[in-house]
Amino acid sequence: MSYSHLLVSVAVSPESHQLVARAVSIARPHNARISLITLAAEPEMYNQLAAPMLEDIRDVLQEETQQFLRELADRAEYPVYRTIIATGELNDHILSICRKENIDLVICGNHNQSFFSRAACSAKSIVASSLVDVLLVPLGGN
Repeated sequence: MSYSHLLVSVAVSPESHQLVARAVSIARPHNARISLITLAAEPEMYNQLAAPMLEDIRDVLQEETQQFLRELADRAEYPVYRTIIATGELNDHILSICRKENIDLVICGNHNQSFFSRAACSAKSIVASSLVDVLLVPLGGN
């Protein structure tokens, strides 16, 4: 089966390169588009004394996330159509983007620890509610 537009759910983690490589291997033979989506890291508000610094922290985290997405795209050796930094529920963003951008394959990492545990939870709900194919790529242990 060939796909025309793949959406890859990544995190700021070296394992995301595996997901992008898998997407490229699927997209390249058919000249399909690849888009990347990730969740923005949100600093926690510990108390009101920290509140004035949170906006600066958000800006730094946003820039780090954008830089990581640029690195992923550069190392893909394949054009990345779009990168998206989302906040809130990843599942909701993915389902919306699938409808708006005519995504026909979503690629998610399947990992049971670290940052990807959030993505794994999202992957379950994406699989349950998706109207498009979802590929879960095992990450981590060999």
